[in-house]
Amino acid sequence: MKHLRLVSVLLFAAGRAMAQTPSTTSADNEKPVPPATIKSFDLSAMDTSADPCKDFYQYACGNWVKNNPIPSDQVRWARSFSLLQERNRYLLWKELDSAAKDPKTPLEKQYGDFYRACMNTDLVEQKGLTPLEPAFAQIASLDDPHKVAVIMGDLEAEGAPAPLFRFGVSQDEKDSSKQIAEIAQGGLSLPDRDYYIVDNPRFQQIRKQYIEHVTKMLTLAGDSPEKAAKEAAAVMEIETALAKASTSRTDLRQPENHYHIYTVADFQKLAPDFDFSIYFSDVKIRPFDTLNVATPNFFKAVNELTASEPVDAWKSYFRWHVIHGTATNLPKAFFDENFAFFGRTLAGQKEPQPRWKQCSTLTDRALGEAVGQDWVKQNFPPAAKANMDKLVAALEKSLGDDIKTLPWMSDETKKSAEEKLAMFRNKIGYPEKWRSYAGLKVERNDLIGNVERSTVFEREWDLEHLGKPVDEKEWGMTPPTVNAYYDPSMNDINFPAGILQPPFFDFTIDPAVNFGGIGVVIGHEMTHGFDDQGSKYDGKGNLREWQTAEDRKEFTERTDCVADEYSGFEAAPAHGEVAAQNLNGKLTLGENTADNGGLRIAYLALLDTLAAEGKSINEKIDGYTEEQRYFIGFAQVWCQNQTEQTSRQLALTDPHSPGKWRVNGSVQNFDQFGKAFGCTKGQPMYPVKSCRVW
Repeated sequence: MKHLRLVSVLLFAAGRAMAQTPSTTSADNEKPVPPATIKSFDLSAMDTSADPCKDFYQYACGNWVKNNPIPSDQVRWARSFSLLQERNRYLLWKELDSAAKDPKTPLEKQYGDFYRACMNTDLVEQKGLTPLEPAFAQIASLDDPHKVAVIMGDLEAEGAPAPLFRFGVSQDEKDSSKQIAEIAQGGLSLPDRDYYIVDNPRFQQIRKQYIEHVTKMLTLAGDSPEKAAKEAAAVMEIETALAKASTSRTDLRQPENHYHIYTVADFQKLAPDFDFSIYFSDVKIRPFDTLNVATPNFFKAVNELTASEPVDAWKSYFRWHVIHGTATNLPKAFFDENFAFFGRTLAGQKEPQPRWKQCSTLTDRALGEAVGQDWVKQNFPPAAKANMDKLVAALEKSLGDDIKTLPWMSDETKKSAEEKLAMFRNKIGYPEKWRSYAGLKVERNDLIGNVERSTVFEREWDLEHLGKPVDEKEWGMTPPTVNAYYDPSMNDINFPAGILQPPFFDFTIDPAVNFGGIGVVIGHEMTHGFDDQGSKYDGKGNLREWQTAEDRKEFTERTDCVADEYSGFEAAPAHGEVAAQNLNGKLTLGENTADNGGLRIAYLALLDTLAAEGKSINEKIDGYTEEQRYFIGFAQVWCQNQTEQTSRQLALTDPHSPGKWRVNGSVQNFDQFGKAFGCTKGQPMYPVKSCRVW
């Protein structure tokens, strides 16, 4: 199971406000149009009036940033990622729309019906809250706080939202051959625990607006304004208590902080007032004796709340979460109010995405490998996979060469690092074996029912892994996804077909741009195996120290340099009573380390490739040397605009730095950049002292 594990992804961990699902809006009638072609190298994107030695991001991306404002249905707009996502989603829509109208196979009928049910806005309006009545009835039956476990189990058994905590199956971090039960904190509606517990003007205002939003939603659901306000206060009280007991995202980045093996009996002692045996029975997991309790203190707080909160407060909490978790599938009034707070207020998004986009995304999320089978046939030819295999091999060689020459690492640790690299598993494009969705019932006129049945189907599929051998061929992303990831327990790097397209992956262009694009992506994911998290897992995916004590000390000094450096970068400026917000260098440390390492080893692979082809790094195309084109190509992957609200939210929740600092932070730590652009030592992009881990 991937949803409890902190796998390292390339792009970003999408926040709630950016995860759009169906709505009923004025944009519903917008017709899809084919997206524009994306250039792998774009001279017009550059601001050549800027000094690359002072601000390389402005030099490589300045004109693109100026000329490409954020579309009204987006919160972040990136030259490579966003444009390719739009292209892939359009191609996905064509497949889904065709299947909804005229399915040719049982698989097409299944995902075509799911998509069609999502698009039927008239039926959404007609049904109103009727699909939620069974959940409401279960919640209304709660007559004792000690029966919270019963209600939560009953709701989850039906696929209704009940997010007090997260439960599933994942690999044992100290024995990656085993799959064990795992449980972790949850239960919050706002993006992060800081929104509840940090006392500054911005968060105070958001908390006030959140309570008003909950009140409005419950009023729409039929409660009187007075009752809804009382319920909203109860929701805030419970969620604030859960937030105070939650471990921070930064602390959760350290594997040892979320690995605590308990017997079931000892775990129950943490929360004796919450009957986990009932919950485990309701979600239909086979018997087990031990589990990983990722956040023990959180469950102590759950127990205290079970004892202290009255039954009506718990009814309010679960009633709210059923409405909130389903709001984007409900009639227009609910969607609009939900979007007004989570989209517009929290993220700065001006309007929802058109429904065809939302339904395409939702169908991909529910039936990803069913849809993906047909998507890759049309959009990922075998030649692309073969070329990617060659690139990965070139990057593996470069990382191996880099390890051999590291000045701070002893021979003993280098040997262990080389052994881990040799054990990397590479997954490219799509799964070797597709998942079956034969057990998932899809009805053409039942959107919420389809979503709930999909939720149950996914949970049962996940829980079925308990005690079984690890299947190293399973994927955690769907084929059309524009992203990539490294999984430390699998020790594998994963590149969905969705990202293996121009502008990242384009063999019609010169090698420098290709290595600056997909080459750095590959190097980024490989470096994750050796960042502050990945370096704590061995080649078999087990949480185990394989560096010598002295090397770990040297490693930590270097990662501290990176963390301190990025903590000095501003994510959002000050205005009025709202203070400036810097990045959290500890939260973003793994991604920043991977960016820096990926840039270095992809450059080494480029040198090897050009040498093998008898070419020089100094050959010019369009006035730029191959070396300069490599760095410009890398930078243009990260050209982006995003709303201030999203910048502030992501600075708290996203382990990735924004585009500007992914570019400038990386190049200023790689002396070869300063040499390529003739910078003077001491200039911002060519500092006297820089940070280097790999």
